[in-house]
Amino acid sequence: MKKIRTRFAPSPTGYMHIGNLRTALYCYLIAKHNNGDFILRIEDTDQNREVEGATDIIYNVLEETGLHYDEGPDKPGEVGPYIQSKRLPIYEKYAKQLIESGHAHYCFCTKEDREENEIDPCRYLDPEQIQEHLDNGDPYTIRQTIPETGTADFDDEIYGHIEVPCNTLDDSVLIKTDKFPTYNFANVVDDHLMNINVVVRGNEYLASTPKYNLLYDAFNWERPTYIHLPPVMKDEKHKLSKRNGDASFQDLRAQGYLTEAILNYIALLGWSPKDEEVLSLEQLKEEFDIKHISKAPAIFDINKLKWMNGVYIRNMSVEEFHELAKPYYKDIKLDVDLLEITKALQPRVERLADIPEMVDFINGELPFDADIYTHKKMKTNPENSLEALELSLPAIEAWEDYTDDDGLMHMMMDLAKEHELKNGRIMWPIRVALSNKSFTPGGAVEIAHIIGKEESLKRMRQAIADLKEYLGK
Repeated sequence: MKKIRTRFAPSPTGYMHIGNLRTALYCYLIAKHNNGDFILRIEDTDQNREVEGATDIIYNVLEETGLHYDEGPDKPGEVGPYIQSKRLPIYEKYAKQLIESGHAHYCFCTKEDREENEIDPCRYLDPEQIQEHLDNGDPYTIRQTIPETGTADFDDEIYGHIEVPCNTLDDSVLIKTDKFPTYNFANVVDDHLMNINVVVRGNEYLASTPKYNLLYDAFNWERPTYIHLPPVMKDEKHKLSKRNGDASFQDLRAQGYLTEAILNYIALLGWSPKDEEVLSLEQLKEEFDIKHISKAPAIFDINKLKWMNGVYIRNMSVEEFHELAKPYYKDIKLDVDLLEITKALQPRVERLADIPEMVDFINGELPFDADIYTHKKMKTNPENSLEALELSLPAIEAWEDYTDDDGLMHMMMDLAKEHELKNGRIMWPIRVALSNKSFTPGGAVEIAHIIGKEESLKRMRQAIADLKEYLGK
């Protein structure tokens, strides 16, 4: 059995689209699951779309995600160059071979000529007419000459056998007027010369693949195995698109999603694992089977990604998470133990970028809001919250060790029991008094621990004063 060789062949257009990254991941997993080679090729033949620095983004994303390729522009093997713009003489050579064998032709048509004719009239030019155009320096393309009869077919591992009548296919451009090849031509030549025997790409190429196989057959080359992937959608009708504001890999990282979680989630967009969904890259390599790739479009569910990101965060050690969280504490001015904040956050946070808003209460700059004291489940309101705070203040003043969470907890619970109140009737008002927020990472005990005795007492006294003023007392 031949060694499997797959390739990821992105265009350097500025960012790593989620669909592109999934293709890279599947190419990598298919190769590595079978102890094969994973190749990186940069397809930069569309010079108008190329963005400066975009190739570096491709390198950086593949490095960050751990999708290490065996050969590529910066890891040369025996079948380079691995950047298409450096392979132009190769494409010219093979295009002329196709002309000589009758499978391609020069086309001197203008756009208007093409629009007026269903079939490219240049395919019927005689050699003298062609030479006259060339001698005159007339601009030309080289087009594939599609057979006028018969069918073009191929087999896909996901979609099965596909065939189309040749008379429904147009004569695609192989070499443009700027002498650069089109994707339709370059991908066939490069895949063959680079010994790529498993081609993985999006299903938008299903319609073009019959023409690619006519090229393979014209050269008498062996066809690769095809795996066309279902699209990644934002909803049932719309594909993910950067132009529509949908997130790229870089965007998701900036929003505080972990690389491992993004990669894990993207693996599930069109592929189903046997059992567990949370899988490391090594586990994905072990389990990945193309038989579990779906034909159905995959919906990108940001809430599912958030959930998975939260799982990865909670599976870290406190120390690992603390290193990730520390940059998000830069606006904290109060002198507090940052590790205690981390301990409160880790069970609750889903995205790192949410941390600043979750800890903004620590500086004590949030305004008083009487409405927050009303909590239906806790059976609290501004009136009984004022009572609870006045009952609690002496005990809070007397308590010394604010690092003793169990002690603080039982002190508050004993206070509630002593006054025949539910725990929430005491602890919710304290929580709000210390934070001026309805949602906090941790309850009254954890917040008191973080901000310490002096700050806790200061805020409770201020809360009592604010509630009295609000209630007119």
